[in-house]
Amino acid sequence: MKRILQFLACASMTLSLTAQAQSAQDVEQAKAAAGSWLALADSNRAASTWTEAAEPFQKAVSQSDWTQALQALRAPLGPLKSRTVKSATFAKNPPGAPEGEYVVIVYASTFANKPDAVETVTPARAKDGNWKVSGYFLR
Repeated sequence: MKRILQFLACASMTLSLTAQAQSAQDVEQAKAAAGSWLALADSNRAASTWTEAAEPFQKAVSQSDWTQALQALRAPLGPLKSRTVKSATFAKNPPGAPEGEYVVIVYASTFANKPDAVETVTPARAKDGNWKVSGYFLR
């Protein structure tokens, strides 16, 4: 009986470590996708941010409405000076969001006209397994 319990404890730890490694890999992939998406926003390619966004994002807002909104939001800030990841958290089926896997990434950002901005980018795993931005908030 003791050996069975030891085996179950080892198996549980192995599964937990495997899940943590997968989550860490997912977080890194999501951060890369968010970085590429933000680079489009930083270079005033708002229409491309919509094209590269997750399907639910595209269904929620038209490309022209998004382009206008993002340009109106970002233009007064001036050019990006720096951006640092403050946190990146993996979440599966979070409340209030469509079922799926997400990574919530919070950045401390400095723009020419707003030195203390906080950007939150939320990539979601798409049906094809790639990470696509499903949300963007700036304060």
